Amino acid sequence: MIDGATSRSLQVGPLSFTAYEMGEGPLVLCLHGFPDTTRTWRELLPALAGAGYRAVAVTARGYEPGSQPADFDYSTAALAGDCAGWAAALGATHFHLVGHDWGASIAYAAAAGYPEQVKTLTTLAVPHPAAFAQAVTKDFGQVLRSWYITYFQLKNRPEKVLPRNDFAFLERLWRAWSPGWAIPEGDLAAMKRVFSAPGVIPAALAYYRTAFDRAHPRVAEAVRLFSTPVQAPTLGLTGRSDGCISAQVFQRCMPEAMFAGGVQVKEISGAGHFLQLEQPDLVNATILEFLARHRG
Repeated sequence: MIDGATSRSLQVGPLSFTAYEMGEGPLVLCLHGFPDTTRTWRELLPALAGAGYRAVAVTARGYEPGSQPADFDYSTAALAGDCAGWAAALGATHFHLVGHDWGASIAYAAAAGYPEQVKTLTTLAVPHPAAFAQAVTKDFGQVLRSWYITYFQLKNRPEKVLPRNDFAFLERLWRAWSPGWAIPEGDLAAMKRVFSAPGVIPAALAYYRTAFDRAHPRVAEAVRLFSTPVQAPTLGLTGRSDGCISAQVFQRCMPEAMFAGGVQVKEISGAGHFLQLEQPDLVNATILEFLARHRG
């Protein structure tokens, strides 16, 4: 997935997660989103390693057969707990978090749930979930951009549609979310390969369905996590041309009240939803400068 990285398996309870590691120093966990893979960090990991960090990109829960739980728990609390579990498996007591898309949502929850362990939080493309949930219904343009979330709530149909025509549905999302970007074929091929594995499509859809399931036994934990201000210093990055969540919505949904450790928001020009791949030099430099100020 990432040239020059060491592949390893992280065991968290009965689940096994594939991770890619580069460098030595303070631990930086990198979380990918949907529909994506750890390859999304192929530009950032070498930059982090070169700056003296131990950079580890982990395959998210359910995105490979070994990390698909028997109880089908894809709740926010479970996903946040994975972050602490990965750090423990790596022998680290403290860590920095970098998350993109769903990885950002998970990172917000993990930072709130494990304040003594998370040193900094960097999120890309997705703002604070609680603020976004309140703002989305008031912005008709964002409602239209978020149509796929409603579609994913349908029973059985998305499971049939997503793999058709060589995952054309997922490729269309990439192109709509990052308009004008000449997407490298290697990134699309990696995504399609991951989503071809048994159980990955139901698992990825379960993230969205569980998030809106008010009857789920762990829903109260999600409410608590997203209601708890983040103690870690936070950097939020948004692409100016993001076709998934607009830069304007992103900036409105990063309220200072939710970030007790302080928050900085930066808009990246010339980039859409996959800003870490579209403008890697600028994104990497921004993240490294932020981490340097809070290296501790």
